Amino acid sequence: FVLAHCNLILHMAFTTIRFTFHLVAPDLPRILRKRLLPRGYPLPSKFAGGIRLVNTFELCFGKLDGYNEEHTSIKLLALSVCRSIVSLASFKGRIRQFTCTGTIIEHTPPSMRILTSASLIRSSEEDGSKILDKLKIKVRLPSGKLVIGTLWKYDSYYNIAVVNIKASPELREACIHNQVPANVKLSQSKLVAIGRAFESGELMATGGTLLHGTTKFDCQQLMASTCKITKAGIGGLIVGSDGKFMGMSFYYKDGAPFLPFSILQKCLKHFNKFGRVVQLSLGLRIGSLQAEKLHVREQVHDSFPNAHGIYVQMVSDKSPAADSGIKVGDVITKIDKLELFNAQELAGTQDKVAMSR
Repeated sequence: FVLAHCNLILHMAFTTIRFTFHLVAPDLPRILRKRLLPRGYPLPSKFAGGIRLVNTFELCFGKLDGYNEEHTSIKLLALSVCRSIVSLASFKGRIRQFTCTGTIIEHTPPSMRILTSASLIRSSEEDGSKILDKLKIKVRLPSGKLVIGTLWKYDSYYNIAVVNIKASPELREACIHNQVPANVKLSQSKLVAIGRAFESGELMATGGTLLHGTTKFDCQQLMASTCKITKAGIGGLIVGSDGKFMGMSFYYKDGAPFLPFSILQKCLKHFNKFGRVVQLSLGLRIGSLQAEKLHVREQVHDSFPNAHGIYVQMVSDKSPAADSGIKVGDVITKIDKLELFNAQELAGTQDKVAMSR
């Protein structure tokens, strides 16, 4: 008998599944196992027809089919860095765990280094905090060729990883030092998110703008954008309309949050100097004053009409910040004569302290 149509939806850590199959019932379990299990997708608890796979790692973004000026400029920006953009997948045995985008950031013969998301090596179970070992990492080059990568370093807080591969003449090191600070002074600036799909090897790009403030995630240094990417774009580049590098993208349904290159460069320096990322905790939770809610802005405005800076949202007990007298509701405008607008700039001053040790 032929299975009736239904709307079975499975919500998982990385993928929502709806299957579209019109198969005779005995064939369905075998086909599903063959198609889903090697890609790391679980089988539905009940088999039924009329269901389809969505939000997968194979789903591309940025359908730039138009001939307008915006689409043309996005394509040109993507092409200018295409030989630095690769895709990666991690496997445990024959089962794929994760796929994402990566960027060639360093060429030191005989190897090259790829900056990507640490989600590549995280477990998809529970909260995803567990780092998996004995993974096999495959890297798809722009030509479609597959090579083996090895994990070099990672940081769980910033969710970044660096993978080494054998140097290839078809790849180019991205000029990540050609970057500008991403801050609220540049809000509404045009951005382009760039990625590469793993199975197809397709280069992807889409446009968006930089938004005020930070994101809803725990990492305060993440910036917000309106770039709509898919999960295949995790770990990809965010560049400005002038081609300057802004950061590395992550996935969120409302737009791509991204880690600014100032933070990425800090992490790379720490990897080289300390073997890990050194975190100097002040015991503060902060945000850009301009991004705070209106009632908060009103309270500050009454005393300081033209104030800008970072707003103190929380102070931990017995922390360095508490010991120095900082309180919730304070606005920090300067450190060492440097004007502050967001958490990224404060992190930069902390990094100078760490690197001087």
